[in-house]
Amino acid sequence: MNDYDVPAGTDILRVFCGPDGRHGNALGVVRDGRSIPDRADRQELAGKLGFSETVFVDDPERGRLDIYTPGLRLPFAGHPVVGAAWLLDLEVLELEVGDVFARHDGEFCWITARPEWAPPRTLTQYASAAEVDALPAPPPGEGWLYAWAWEEEAAGRVRARAFPRRDDGIVEDEATGAAALLLSAHLGRALNITQGRGSQILTAPAPDGTVEIGGRVVLAHHG
Repeated sequence: MNDYDVPAGTDILRVFCGPDGRHGNALGVVRDGRSIPDRADRQELAGKLGFSETVFVDDPERGRLDIYTPGLRLPFAGHPVVGAAWLLDLEVLELEVGDVFARHDGEFCWITARPEWAPPRTLTQYASAAEVDALPAPPPGEGWLYAWAWEEEAAGRVRARAFPRRDDGIVEDEATGAAALLLSAHLGRALNITQGRGSQILTAPAPDGTVEIGGRVVLAHHG
């Protein structure tokens, strides 16, 4: 996050926290998105906050959301939708891509999404978790990279790191639901992903082509 005071009415969540409640990807949630109706103003605020994503809640009862990175608007992203579903305690959220269904299961919040909703990612498999850990931040090259390796293939345990490489100040994404969604769909199996410094993302593909994405959410700051 940049050196910028979080405005009133903005909560900060950590989404996809580890089993010990640490880590997770920071998310800004503007609870009354209607107070900032202009997209240019929303983009400016998302840039000032400096989180990988900031979500504006345009209708808290219907779960209508609008998502921004520091540099662009997204029709869908995983950790903002999981975080908003947890914060708003809703079973359905309205996004540009369509309705997203959510459920709460003990310490985990889950959403159901389609792989085609996710922005393109390059999914690159490495031979070992140690090779993923050793990558520079960011690795050379262009385009969004999701670097992953099996920790324990039989159990579906994956080690991953994510690098947007889009010159918006986010060198490494701590926990990336959309990339986990794409990897789970690509492999056709449920995954238990450890990403970044120790965030955890769970996935479960369904026969209809959708994938559930789940994780823990913590309220870090109530604005």
